[in-house]
Parts: sequence; C-alpha cells; structure tokens
Amino acid sequence: MKKLESTLTNMVLVLTGVAVIMGGILAYVNHLTEGPINDQKAKALADGIKTVMCVSDLKVAKTDTVRQNDAKGKELIYLLYHVQDAQGQDLGAAVQSTTGGFGGDLKVLVGFDPDGKILGYTLLEHAETPGLGAKADRWFQKGEKGDIIGKSPAEPLTVSKDGGQVDAITASTITSRAFLLAVNSAYSAYKSTPAPDGETGATKQEK
Repeated sequence: MKKLESTLTNMVLVLTGVAVIMGGILAYVNHLTEGPINDQKAKALADGIKTVMCVSDLKVAKTDTVRQNDAKGKELIYLLYHVQDAQGQDLGAAVQSTTGGFGGDLKVLVGFDPDGKILGYTLLEHAETPGLGAKADRWFQKGEKGDIIGKSPAEPLTVSKDGGQVDAITASTITSRAFLLAVNSAYSAYKSTPAPDGETGATKQEK
C-alpha cells in the first residue's frame, strides 16, 4: 500500500477523521451513561427530600420553579417540592436554594413545615474550605452550635456578629452568611407559592 504523503491536506484529513471517530465514541459512551447518571441524581434528590422533611413515607405532590432577583439584580432560581404524606396531608415543602459562598456556589435543600418552620436541611453542593466552611453541613443542625432547626425565617436569620441569633461557623463568617441567605431566600420562595391545597406556603392556619 502506498504511504500517504505528509502534506497539509492529508494531515488535516487524518486529524478530521480521528476527531469524528472520537466524537462518535464519546457520544455513544455519554448515551450509555446518561440514564444511570440521571437515575442517581433522582435518587439523591429523593433521599435529600426525605432527609430535610424528616419523613420517609412521603410523595411529591407538586413541583414549582420560582425566579427572583437578588440585591444585585441577578436572577436566582428556586426549585420547590411540595410534599404530602400517604394520606394526602400537606407536610410543607423542600426548597432548593443557591447563593455564592466563600469558595463558590453554595446549594442547599431546606425543608419547611406548613407554618414555615425549618424541619431540616442538607448541602447539595459547595466549594468551601475543608475543615472550615465545609462544616456548614453539620454546624446548623439540631443540637449544634448554630442550630436553626425549628426556627422560622419569617424574620430573616442572621449571624450574631450582625446582630442576629445564629452563631456563625468559627472563622467562616462569610460562609455562614451565605448559608443563612440561602435559607432565608428558600423561605421567601416557599411563602410565595401556593401549596397543593391552594393555600399559600407558610400561611396555613389552624381550623
């Protein structure tokens, strides 16, 4: 077989052919892994909702997307998962909220009861400093120094350094502020949406 001459045209053709083949392989692999990855994400979200709502037997009755602008005019997107128990009783909602932390985006999932009190939370994503800002996954849990469980952000939660009632993570005030902002914003989004029974979140009254 005659050897291809080392011309610019031949080199371009060879490189193009390799690129097309590799692109096809990558597309095929992506197609094979897309399903399992999406299944993993769905399971992680379902587990997260159960964790923050503190209930294992529940169903997502309604999903809402809320868009709000922050103080700088940036559009923020909140995902709300209104949940009910097996009998169809409103349990509140799990709200996904994102703010900018010290090292990058801080994404949290916060559970609220029908009155707007915090049931629980979990960090879905963060880029905070290991050993400092990363402590947010435990610092604000029930029984910990910055415990926010059972509190209502109807009056925005702030760190004690800013005159608030929540102890900030040691040496991580910026992360603590970002976390509480995410929680406060999640509450605001929850309050603005109607529950599955038609009543506005966090405004349901005893009958």
